[in-house]
This record gives sequence, C-alpha cells and structure tokens, in this order.
Amino acid sequence: MNEQSKIQYNRIAEAIEYIQQNFKNQPSLDEVAEKVHISPFHFQRLFTNWVGVSPKKFLQYTSVEYAKKILKNQGKTLFDATYETGLSGTGRLHDLFVKIEGMTPGEYKKGGQNLLINYSYAESPFGKILVASTAKGICHMGFVDNEKNAFIVLLNRFPNAQFNQVVDRIQQNALFIFTRDWNELDQVKLHLKGTDFQLKVWDTLLKIPKGGLTTYGTIAKQMDKPKASRAVGTAIGNNPVAFLIPCHRVIQSTGDFGQYHWGSTRKTAMIGWEAAKNDQN
Repeated sequence: MNEQSKIQYNRIAEAIEYIQQNFKNQPSLDEVAEKVHISPFHFQRLFTNWVGVSPKKFLQYTSVEYAKKILKNQGKTLFDATYETGLSGTGRLHDLFVKIEGMTPGEYKKGGQNLLINYSYAESPFGKILVASTAKGICHMGFVDNEKNAFIVLLNRFPNAQFNQVVDRIQQNALFIFTRDWNELDQVKLHLKGTDFQLKVWDTLLKIPKGGLTTYGTIAKQMDKPKASRAVGTAIGNNPVAFLIPCHRVIQSTGDFGQYHWGSTRKTAMIGWEAAKNDQN
C-alpha cells in the first residue's frame, strides 16, 4: 500500500469509527466529512470506493443493526428501538427495515411467527444437506457437518417459526438439481429475505451458467456497481441457499477459488464436478 492509499485508508477508518460511535445522532455527510478533513464530495466518493456503499447507506446499516438488537429484547417496543437508535420516528425505522432487511420491524421482531417451515436432511454429491421450504418456496439450503448445529442455523434465521421435519414436493424438486438436467426441472421457487442489494447479488448469481465461473469484480460490474466488490463478497457470504444460488461459482480475480461458507474443499469439489458434467454433455 503506497503512502496515498495509507492516508485514504486511515481517513475511511476514522470515518467508520465516527459513524459507529455517533450513529444515534444520525450525523450528516458534511459532519463526517469535516471530521476527516476533506470535502463532502470527495469524502462521498472516497468512502464509497473503499467500503462499497455510500456513507448514508453505511449509517443506515449501522442504525438497523442496532435496532435489531433492541427488537430482540421481548420487553422493547418499536418506539423504543426508534428512540434508542436516534431516528426521527417509527415511520423512519419502518422504511429503513423494509429497504435494508426486506421486512418490517414488526415482522423482524416476530422472527417468522406464523410461518410454517418444512425441513429435511438429504444426501448430495457433496455431503449431507439440510433443505427447508415454506409454501412459497425454498427458504434455506445448507450443507451439514453436524445435524444439530445445522438446524440451529435455520432456527436462528426464523426463531419464531413453526418447524416440521417432513419432505415436501418443493424440497424434492430443488434436490433434483444434483441428479437431473437442470433444463428438465420444473422452475424452482425461492422464498428469500434480504436487502435489495443482497437480492440483486443473488439474482445475478443465478445467471451464472452451470460449470461457469466468474469473479466478485465481474458481479459488481454486472450490477453497475464496479467498485462494490467487497460488498458483493459480503452478500455472497450471506447466501442462505447453497448450490441452488451458485455462490460456489464465484472466484477471485487471481484465479484462486477463495473461501466458501460451507468449506473451501467442498467448493473445489463442486467446481470440478460441474466441469466434469459439462465435459460429458
């Protein structure tokens, strides 16, 4: 890292720390820019280049994450979360949640209450897998090294949902991806919750052809956000549906396969398996 880059990094690190410590005051762009001694215009561009999101979006993420912690407390209300986060009103909290979390604050607090989720364990070419579905589609799919721990991950995503360990048609159709030609399958429906950005990243992943590979930077460019590679990487790491949403097909620009939520060895095996399948066709 050259001297100029070090200066920029230190300024962005200082700005992030300032926002995290003062988000309850909802500091303006001008205020944070003044804190790190650069113009608002230059700060906006510099922060977005380094962090992958704008200062305003980063402040929103920080505010919502804090509000989520408050809402997990059964004794706290939406008003409490709004007041303690420093927002101007519950309407503002509602708008932020819908934009960032893909649900209302009330829905988040309920944690999937009244949602019926079927789940089952199945075998795949890459080990045991836990697949879960709602009436709308697949809501979770993850590889299993320990059944109890895998279910806890699902439970934490929907803490108040009702769970039935049962195989249904939606799950069966999704699992056919390992044994049938993808073009012969009925359309697999997904029931996902995420931010607008996450959903856009996951949608872009679905367009990567079987056996194909791409990079984080390419995904960012396809989304018209060429400098958001880091944010893209974070969204890919939060992918709740293994293999169906093919985050394993995203590698580093150096050609290194990189890390994978369910293990780098499994990722390597997936890429090799798909390449072999393509060679057979």
